[in-house]
Amino acid sequence: MKLVDINSVPRATSAKELSQSEKALQLAIKRKKRSYYCIGCLLVLVPIMVYIWDLYQSKKDLQAKKEAAQAICFFESANFAKALEGEGAHKGFLSIIELYPFTSTACLMHFYAGISYMHQKQYDQAIASLKKFSSKDFIVQARAYAVIADAYSEQRKYKQAAIYYKQAANYKPNSVYTPHYLVKAANAFEEVAQYKEAYDCYNTIEEKYPNAQLNREGLVAREKGRLSMLLSN
Repeated sequence: MKLVDINSVPRATSAKELSQSEKALQLAIKRKKRSYYCIGCLLVLVPIMVYIWDLYQSKKDLQAKKEAAQAICFFESANFAKALEGEGAHKGFLSIIELYPFTSTACLMHFYAGISYMHQKQYDQAIASLKKFSSKDFIVQARAYAVIADAYSEQRKYKQAAIYYKQAANYKPNSVYTPHYLVKAANAFEEVAQYKEAYDCYNTIEEKYPNAQLNREGLVAREKGRLSMLLSN
């Protein structure tokens, strides 16, 4: 006759244990319901908050545009100090940036401020302002990169200049502006004796933009020939 170990026989679950299990299950269900409720609230509230923020920003942006009109007039009249600082009741680019942050107009003011600083030969300020500017426009954004490069060139920081000229050239490339930025990049590379990189810039113009005016004028072919001689020495 086989003896059975009574310790190995499953015990019947007590009423107390059942009660605790039921409480734990109910608590888990409540927590899950609460989580679903929170997620539901977020799904409703976030779009509302985004809408309110966009509405608020659009009103702020409209006001910023009105404030910027006179500053832009100063800029177009080449009165860059007044364009930056303003005059009397008229605000300048710097005040508009401070008063209307996160608006598209304030972002554009960084571009205008950067160009103004360049005209005043304040190159560090120009670089700082233009680096804060961002646009999807292929002309203006590439121009911002190129002006940053111009500022570095004026400071004789040719390696940084070459980087930003290439960035301008590579931003939504096109046959009108890209070749000119590549030539500037080539000049900057040549200043630091990076002749291969300079040669590559001209080679890109020749291969990708054969109808560019720089090709028709023979500049690209001449520069490639000259740089080839430097590389062979």
